[in-house]
Amino acid sequence: MDTRIREKLKDKKRVVVKIGSSSLQHMETGNLDFLKMERLVRELCDIRNTGKDVCLVSSGAIAVGRQSIGLGERPVAIAAKQACAAVGQARLMMTYQKMFAEYHQIAGQVLMTKNTMIDNVSRKNAQNTFEELFSLGVIPIVNENDTVSTYEMQFGDNDSLSAIVASLIGADLLILLSDIDGLYTDDPRTNEWAQLVPYVDELNEQFLKMAKESTGSDVGTGGMATKLIAAQIATMSGADMIIANGKDMRVLHRIFEGHNVGTLFRAHQDEDFYIADFIEESMG
Repeated sequence: MDTRIREKLKDKKRVVVKIGSSSLQHMETGNLDFLKMERLVRELCDIRNTGKDVCLVSSGAIAVGRQSIGLGERPVAIAAKQACAAVGQARLMMTYQKMFAEYHQIAGQVLMTKNTMIDNVSRKNAQNTFEELFSLGVIPIVNENDTVSTYEMQFGDNDSLSAIVASLIGADLLILLSDIDGLYTDDPRTNEWAQLVPYVDELNEQFLKMAKESTGSDVGTGGMATKLIAAQIATMSGADMIIANGKDMRVLHRIFEGHNVGTLFRAHQDEDFYIADFIEESMG
């Protein structure tokens, strides 16, 4: 079953790709990894050139801002985080715009808050904006509006945000690029016997228990628990989801070629699933 589903990934029409903070930066210095970003942009443009709608959810604004300002450690105070985001978001988008332009691709910035999703008018406006961007051939680059919102910690390094975006725009595939190969039976950083789970047909309690609130860096905020929340949102909204390692951005075209990489969560659309209610009930 896993093989057949993976072979069909090439037929997906609307794809959301999420990249985490730790996948965008050099571990030693915290500076942006331009080679990795450039490869990511090239992969996304190539996916777009096959006729698919592509949306990028990018973390990294706070981390980029913190580096630009010269803060040695991740800020704790909310005001300091928001100041870092104000600087970092502009720098991040400037870098993306330059890189996408090299491949004759237009990118657009979309900043979202919790209220974007729970307010009916705002949510509909956001949907209309995305549809118009896709119709114009633009790749939306989404982040939480960290400068005015304090919700980022609950979005979990944008894992949940990317799934919310996938639900909002009716995507049929969500790819989370992380610093880990996928869902493991235990934390592979501490347990050498931990096994990679290649395929999850249905996300039940057995799999949810595998998640642990741990992350491998001080750059991001999302552990496996936030990725499984994302999997719940995506699969109930009718999208397959893959967690894969973003160390090598070529993993994206390998996914569409049907290779057995990462963990694939199969979509199980729930007609009663309502994203605004889920956010209010589950995410505070």
